Amino acid sequence: MLKELRTLEPDVELKFWCDVHFAQQAASIVGAFDDSIAVETIASGKLRRYHHLTLWQHIMWPSLMWQNFVDLFKIAGGFLQSFWKLLWWRPDVIFTKGGFVCLPVGMAAHLLRIPLVIHDSDAHPGLTNRVLSRWATKIATGAPLEYYNYPKDRTEYVGIPVNAKFRPFSAAEQVAAKKQWGVDPKKPLTVVTGGGLGATRLNNTTLEVLDKLLDITSVILVSGAGHYDELRLQHPDTKDFKLHKFVNNMHELLGAADVVVTRAGATTILELAALEKPTILVPNAALTGGHQLKNAAVYGEAQVAVVLDEDATVERPQLLVKAVANYLNDPKTTKTMAKRFGTFAKPNAAKDVARLILGARK
Repeated sequence: MLKELRTLEPDVELKFWCDVHFAQQAASIVGAFDDSIAVETIASGKLRRYHHLTLWQHIMWPSLMWQNFVDLFKIAGGFLQSFWKLLWWRPDVIFTKGGFVCLPVGMAAHLLRIPLVIHDSDAHPGLTNRVLSRWATKIATGAPLEYYNYPKDRTEYVGIPVNAKFRPFSAAEQVAAKKQWGVDPKKPLTVVTGGGLGATRLNNTTLEVLDKLLDITSVILVSGAGHYDELRLQHPDTKDFKLHKFVNNMHELLGAADVVVTRAGATTILELAALEKPTILVPNAALTGGHQLKNAAVYGEAQVAVVLDEDATVERPQLLVKAVANYLNDPKTTKTMAKRFGTFAKPNAAKDVARLILGARK
């Protein structure tokens, strides 16, 4: 999106604000595009809410309540910090993505009458975006508008900007990619990934039925760093099974796959849609607001991806084997689903978001 902003307006001045814990990663990502873009930190806090817990269970968790109480003061501090930074810099427009650090920035922008554009990747609007939407000049969404309660006159379905490298692979490209990842190019490949931090329950479920999966497909498991060492001791690589801690060139790995098993993060789903990959979603039900459940429901209801309940799959791992086998055993239906999945990808999402941002200026 930074690239699109510069393309539409080459002289635009950009700054990137984030939480202190993300600053190093942000500096690396933003610096790879343009190291002249300032990366600055904003203090903030978040309201910790877990979808699988009742209100009473939250209240009876003292350490959680204390963290939430302390973070109220962090939010207040972040608001004051944002106010003075914006007063000093006075940008023409603010763009936020809905993370907790966006709340004090957006509130300060509203107070200073600076136009605000927000983007909501998840099908379930987060608390920050629900607050900021009442003041936003424009609201962009990652899923179709029927999944949101935002004012229709200020809201536009643009999709989620993803790297252009996420695109359908030709048959020859898929074969070459399988060779690159060290698996048999003539055998179907299933990639299992829980995201950057991995997913312990998804990892364990996959390995519990690994022998059954290997009867029908090669498997590459991206475990995440936290679980990797333990799994590596128990499961050495073979010609049909590969274990990775993390993967930098994810588009190449997913492009090699015939089936992908993953969580239901909004960006990951749209990357797979852009690749037109047969996908099995195993949403994490515990996350705030149940947003992964709602993300998965969008694509399950549209019948473009298979959605498995995590608890049921942990209890009966054979469900995972059956879902993979169903894709592999019915290539015609699988190809049709994958093509329909691809219609959810929005190749012009980055350009459309950039257009909304620049158009919001007074």
